[in-house]
Amino acid sequence: MNQLATNSNAPRGARFNFRSIGERLRAYRMAAALRSEDVAERLAISRAAIYNLERGEIVKIDTLERLAALFNVSLANLLGVEVEYHNSAVSYFERMRQLESRSGRIVAHFDPISFLLTSDAYDSWLREMLEESIPSQLADADWTQTIDRVLGILQERKQAFSRMRPNVTSLIGLRQIEQFLHHGLVGRLGLPPEVQASRRQAARDEVARIVEFLETDTLGVQIGIVSDHVPNETFQIFEAAEQTYVAVSPFRLGELPNLRNGIATITTSPDAVTMYGAMIDRLWADSAKGREGAALLRLLLAHI
Repeated sequence: MNQLATNSNAPRGARFNFRSIGERLRAYRMAAALRSEDVAERLAISRAAIYNLERGEIVKIDTLERLAALFNVSLANLLGVEVEYHNSAVSYFERMRQLESRSGRIVAHFDPISFLLTSDAYDSWLREMLEESIPSQLADADWTQTIDRVLGILQERKQAFSRMRPNVTSLIGLRQIEQFLHHGLVGRLGLPPEVQASRRQAARDEVARIVEFLETDTLGVQIGIVSDHVPNETFQIFEAAEQTYVAVSPFRLGELPNLRNGIATITTSPDAVTMYGAMIDRLWADSAKGREGAALLRLLLAHI
């Protein structure tokens, strides 16, 4: 017998969520810019088999080993044995989309604000920022395609959020908002003054939108403005029916965005869930909420 659930090569004592394995397969395939038929051809199996794998069919260990080699990740990473690693923004944001789609509650800190809470206009600004962020000597068709894929995934996330309205708790750093307002929606520094002015106004519009969320007590959205230091990397906790996940990422979608460099992690480790949960509880307890939080942001807007 060669099934993953019974194979002796699988990590001892591990319990596998085949749906999650399929989701990771899809995320890594997207990061490699491969179609299902490309993977099927390289592994000499049917395209239907790839579809079934990504839907969460029970997987043979030798097939997974070949897939891991194709995507240049370890078998343990593909299996999601406590920690999975992503050096591609495409695969990481696709995993975020997957986890959000079945989470009843999401707790997050993004620098400066959660993409899910941004305006529709932000999507267009983000494309400009991402294109600006790539050094001219590195800009090529591959990175244009990467930006297109990331923006496509982000649009799906925002649309799903509008439909499903999960409970979202967002921690926003006051210092990060101040920097956001100073820089504006820019991908690099040194832009012409008239461009800089329009980008700063766009940043003000986004902060004003957060003020509106705070003042109107929007259903399903809780926001805390944190005056204390917050971690430099973004983090999220996804509370799904079957498991709780912690995601930590260096990828940024705010001013001076980063899609190029860094390693993101997603884990179900009980220690990570407990420690991040405790930190979030502490930051949330000390944060300014509702009209108090709105007043802090309005004061910042008045001074910048």
